[in-house]
This record gives sequence, structure tokens and C-alpha cells, in this order.
Amino acid sequence: MKITPQHDLSWYIKWTASVLLLIAMSLTSVGNLEPWNLLLHLIGVLGWLYVGILWHDRALIFINSIASFIFLSGILRWYVG
Repeated sequence: MKITPQHDLSWYIKWTASVLLLIAMSLTSVGNLEPWNLLLHLIGVLGWLYVGILWHDRALIFINSIASFIFLSGILRWYVG
């Protein structure tokens, strides 16, 4: 029995965010692609944060809120120098 919704807004966001996170991880493994890898990570975790809010899932909200802060800090550090 499936619990998560299929083909609603959250379904499209979670799959888009997941693909973006995989691309971001690939860019990180290649190296020297900052801040693009950080930006894609941030967009991916913000997508999952939104899904967590839609689903009222506190674990998703918690982990992706912290991840958003971490990636945003990294982006700001990169731009400020």
C-alpha cells in the first residue's frame, strides 16, 4: 500500500528536487564547480523542505531547514570570499 501521493504537486516537486540533488552531488564530486553545486543543492533541499511542509512531515522539515541554512551559508561564504 502506497502512502505518498502520486502525480500531485508534491510528487513533481520531490522528483525534480531529487534529480537536482543528484546533479549537485555529481558536480561536487567533479570539483571546482562552486557555487553551482551549492546552488543546485540549495534548490533541491528547498524543494524537499516544501514537500515536507505540504506533507506535514516534521523530519523532512527539520533536516531540509538545516541543510538550507548550511548551503546558504556556503554560498554566502563563496560570494563574500
